[in-house]
Amino acid sequence: MYEALLNLLMQVPTDPTHTPTFSPGQLPTVSSAAFFAFIGSASALIFACMGAAYGTAKSGVGIASMGVLRPDLVVRSIIPVVMAGVIGIYGLIIAVIIAVSVSPTGYTPFKGFAALGAGLSVGLSGLAAGMAIGVVGDAGVRANAQQPKLFVGMILILIFAEALALYGLIVALILAVK
Repeated sequence: MYEALLNLLMQVPTDPTHTPTFSPGQLPTVSSAAFFAFIGSASALIFACMGAAYGTAKSGVGIASMGVLRPDLVVRSIIPVVMAGVIGIYGLIIAVIIAVSVSPTGYTPFKGFAALGAGLSVGLSGLAAGMAIGVVGDAGVRANAQQPKLFVGMILILIFAEALALYGLIVALILAVK
């Protein structure tokens, strides 16, 4: 390994005005393909968990506020928090699938870019869905405390918000197995 690094350093031109040229077949290398895959894996988990955390926190604030006046509805109002947590699981699933699929040899640039796309797909859609669940959950549990007939409407809106993350999961699964 040290010899390869030393050989690489020996090939670096000392002329500061020299601009390296690459042929299309040189980039990306196998190591950069793995890099893109690991960035995809990290993106899946990071962005999905950011969405889950936001959804949980925002809905939790609404539940705490509503629970002061109507403590009997706290358990029933926990649904947005559970739905936000599921988004983090979506990101975890794709992150693990990507990370397990990366190998030190024979990993192609196509697979690396597909893994990056998979991670960003589930991560960013999870972030958007988590934000939607947080806003709807906060307002929904407060409104439900004042008017119980709004419960079904709140659940339907939450389902549609969760579907956004599910769309990202489906696309990510398709990309991750390429």
